[in-house]
Amino acid sequence: MINLQIVTPERKVVDEQVDSVNVPTANGEVGILAKHAPLVSTLRSGILKYSKGGASEELVVSGGFVEVSDDKVSILADVAESSDEVDIDSAKNDKDEAMKTLGDWKGSEEDFEVELERLEKAQARLELGSKR
Repeated sequence: MINLQIVTPERKVVDEQVDSVNVPTANGEVGILAKHAPLVSTLRSGILKYSKGGASEELVVSGGFVEVSDDKVSILADVAESSDEVDIDSAKNDKDEAMKTLGDWKGSEEDFEVELERLEKAQARLELGSKR
């Protein structure tokens, strides 16, 4: 078993023992089981999945870090939302605005990455929110 803790600036979202965790990181999705090698990575906007006793849960996460050590996964995220918490209309608006901004892009590469992250977050929110 793995102790999974997910915390945002507003609240503790998850604190429980789980069988596995799949985390979207800057280097791709990482699957974590018991006895996983130590790891520290930045989060990428996407859907985090975890399972316990055959049941699985999903959350949209965005911004922050993940640390794995000694069968403990600690996630400090800017945002962590369940499907029930996703505002579909807001996510659609964010996606449309980000796509328009990226389509007409004339800014810096750094600002482009910020807009791309905004688009990825909106897409993940729409994907998870549509599963209600």
